[in-house]
Amino acid sequence: MTVKYTKEHEWVRVEGGVAVIGITEHAAGALGDIVFVELPEAGKAFKQNGEMAVVESVKAASDVYAPVTGEVVEANGSIVDDPASVNADPEGAAWFVKMKLANPSELDAMMDKAAYDAFVETL
Repeated sequence: MTVKYTKEHEWVRVEGGVAVIGITEHAAGALGDIVFVELPEAGKAFKQNGEMAVVESVKAASDVYAPVTGEVVEANGSIVDDPASVNADPEGAAWFVKMKLANPSELDAMMDKAAYDAFVETL
């Protein structure tokens, strides 16, 4: 299963034509203790790099951008109810949304894990 990463610290994992999207472990760590998550509703469409969600921590509020163009098919309500779970498992159970991919070729320009890790080293 391929996971792709953006320079804005989102990850995308494609499962049967559906993109599962969240924030990276690096982003969750940089934010600190996450206390609030706002997610879009199912049916909402986003263009690549459009503002999609909001994450607030004890340090700051941050926008989460759509790494791909598509329509939300499911939002992860469990992280809205328990925002701290994003800190515990940001690249697993604490995914943000699932989107129907409009343009799978957008994934081609994203980083793989090794490239993302190298990118994070430069920050």
